[in-house]
Amino acid sequence: MERLEIQKTYKIFIGGQFPRTESGRFYSLQNKKGDILANICLSSRKDFRNAVTAARGAFGGWSGRAAFNRSQILYRIAEMLEGRKEQFISELILQGASSKTALEEVTLSIDRFVYYAGWCDKYQALFSSVNPVASSHFNFSIPEPTGVVSVIASEESSLIGLVTAIAPIIAGGNTCVVLASESKPLCAVTFAEVLNTSDLPGGVVNILTGKSDELHSHFSSHMDVNALSYYRKNKSEIKTIKENASLNVKRIFIYDTLDITSDKAQSPYLIFDTQEIKTTWHPIENVGSAKAGY
Repeated sequence: MERLEIQKTYKIFIGGQFPRTESGRFYSLQNKKGDILANICLSSRKDFRNAVTAARGAFGGWSGRAAFNRSQILYRIAEMLEGRKEQFISELILQGASSKTALEEVTLSIDRFVYYAGWCDKYQALFSSVNPVASSHFNFSIPEPTGVVSVIASEESSLIGLVTAIAPIIAGGNTCVVLASESKPLCAVTFAEVLNTSDLPGGVVNILTGKSDELHSHFSSHMDVNALSYYRKNKSEIKTIKENASLNVKRIFIYDTLDITSDKAQSPYLIFDTQEIKTTWHPIENVGSAKAGY
């Protein structure tokens, strides 16, 4: 008898687990010929709230890790992507990409994680400073992670859009909740499987699938979200996001003109976007004795 192929179940990713959406809703993803590729979860407001709770719970441990350790984990993610390259290429082709374009997107995604792995323990030196003050104090300014970042990833790409949004956020010690592309969601769930087996603690990255027109208001109004990154071009959604963000003065970053495949889409300044600057004063004691001893 002819064997029936086992079809993959595409779920969402919250707190290191793969639940189905609490609403039980889904939509059928189709290719250009109208063939159904998979049933994809339609995430709800409750899913988003659960994801924010998971991200907040993971923030303390992740932000408190040594920068070098975060670097090791990001590099491990790149290794896992490399090992599953063919799977991602096949999913991109299913969603309409050519073989050449699919290979380029996966390779760029791997290289981008390596890039940010290298910056994990270096951006602090770039953005920190010792400030001149007119008193007997040292005055230091250093970057610290903002907290929980909600992300509405690019609608136009399946993998590189996720990587471009997530990598700088977690490299800087933040946690995040990400809405993947509605029309090209397959790689998002497979990417979550990579994260789940790469030493990244559960809750650091949470990935939802569904409709931005249903979820963008929740992503921007939740009071326990500290910042929002938006990678789409919908002017109406951008307007709503800006209005909602004012409710708790969350920081918003609109990357609607950013070419996510270009060199400009990887930069330590994208890490810096979701950092807060902490300034510390420290008194200088026995200044005269110190100078004499020197």
